[in-house]
Amino acid sequence: MKSSMKYLAAAAISLSLLPLSAPAFAKDKITFAAAVFAEAGRGDRVKAWIQRFNESQAEVEVEPIAIPFSSLANTVFTQMGGGGGPDLVRFDQTDFFAAIPSGRLLPLDGLVDDKSYEFLGPDRFMKVKGVRYGLLFDTTGYALLYNKDIVPSPPTDFDSFLAATKAQTKDGKFGYAYRATMAERAGFWQDLCNYVFGFGGRWSDKDGKLTLNSPDVIRGVTAYKQVYDAGVTPRGADAATYRRMFWEGKIAMNVDNGGVAAIFHQNAPQLPFAAAPSPFPDKAQGLIMTALVVNANTKHKDAAGAFIKWAYAPENQKSLQAAMGTGVGTKLDMSPEELAKQPWLKVYEGQMENALPQLVIGQEGKTPEIQQIVLEEVLKVLQENADPKEAMDRAQKLVERRVLR
Repeated sequence: MKSSMKYLAAAAISLSLLPLSAPAFAKDKITFAAAVFAEAGRGDRVKAWIQRFNESQAEVEVEPIAIPFSSLANTVFTQMGGGGGPDLVRFDQTDFFAAIPSGRLLPLDGLVDDKSYEFLGPDRFMKVKGVRYGLLFDTTGYALLYNKDIVPSPPTDFDSFLAATKAQTKDGKFGYAYRATMAERAGFWQDLCNYVFGFGGRWSDKDGKLTLNSPDVIRGVTAYKQVYDAGVTPRGADAATYRRMFWEGKIAMNVDNGGVAAIFHQNAPQLPFAAAPSPFPDKAQGLIMTALVVNANTKHKDAAGAFIKWAYAPENQKSLQAAMGTGVGTKLDMSPEELAKQPWLKVYEGQMENALPQLVIGQEGKTPEIQQIVLEEVLKVLQENADPKEAMDRAQKLVERRVLR
């Protein structure tokens, strides 16, 4: 009896030493690296969006890692090559395609059920040889931005577009603007892609064979020169300058991406701008897209899957769109009131259904080298009156000899 009493007393003491409630389990923390986190304004909004995920979860936490765009790919690729790196990454299109052949990305077919989402058309580029390696994080196409006070009705074909640019170029104002210098090589390439794609040209065929000198590519280059020769652009102006000029009412029209429209909407609400499909024969235009990917080295596959499931829920896609100011990965159900405030969003969404990455498909990793050669030849067309066909024939031969050898 005494021994039993001693046992019960000892048990009572032991119970009294236990905490009143069981300790909470630590969250499974995953890291998410992106250049957008380093941006003022937009970066803070996206980090706040991620914080909403963290607050909604009992088991998973996402830690944003800000890496500047200029060093993100080198930093992350080096880490991945050593068996580490962040669990999630937002890659631009060039780095996304470069990461796949080396096995750096986790295939997502087991994490993403396509039938559960209404993805935008460019989602098709997130799969390579039938395997999903990413999800569109944010994306935008190109459309014709125009000042409604200067151009009440947007041109719908190239001839009327060119006529309108000439009519509005006077008194220190210009009808149009684009990039045509090697100082802005990346932007020059983007603007050229819109003309080439818009006239039916493609840098390669469906099998990845180079088509730099195809008749349709030459048509696009010729149209680019027509605009250049018309004297309707502020030659030499960089994008920051001519976008400011548009803002100031000094440029009537510009084919530009949806991110620019978002900036105008947020920072110049008084600007009477609108968007319309680009006035080219083919509906295809360039595509800017980033991919949300999972590092193949991750030890937190289920946690990454939980974030993906949350991020692509309709209400969270909508709040991401508000944070980014551009399109996201899925189609958004917008109210009439929301569309009335941002009518250009639907225009860009429609353009994206036919948009193409500004890459040489099949030669994505070699696009920068191909781009350099093509732009050098196009400059000869613009500045030296070189024949477009001869220039693109040279580009085709140079790329085959120097890049694809």
